[in-house]
Amino acid sequence: MASKLNPYITFGGNAAEAMAFYASVLGGEVETSLFRDFGTDIDGVMHANLVTTLGYTIMASDAFEVPTGGTDTNVQLSLSGEDAELRDYFAGLSEGGKVITPLEKQMWGDEYGSFVDKFGVTWMVNVVAPKE
Repeated sequence: MASKLNPYITFGGNAAEAMAFYASVLGGEVETSLFRDFGTDIDGVMHANLVTTLGYTIMASDAFEVPTGGTDTNVQLSLSGEDAELRDYFAGLSEGGKVITPLEKQMWGDEYGSFVDKFGVTWMVNVVAPKE
């Protein structure tokens, strides 16, 4: 089996909502284990896994204590490729969030944009320009 790099996002209590939102935009089914499923009296998501219809995997959980800054870390999620659907993902995932860089043609020839989604996670989207 080949190695894979999967982003793992820690939320401060809204992991289930965030993962459902990501699934609604990117497709796929979220598999979730709750802390309560393992006999604890703790609310929240112990582990969630989303394999999207295009094969992206996103993992998440709720933290017992939110680290300083919440999900505002030096980690960003990047979607890139030649798929036209990336434009729809940009529009869907940025809904309710804040666009940092509008998705538009850049000096390197690709369309690129970035945003912080409504859960505080930073995303970058790069749509590769067709080969001429």
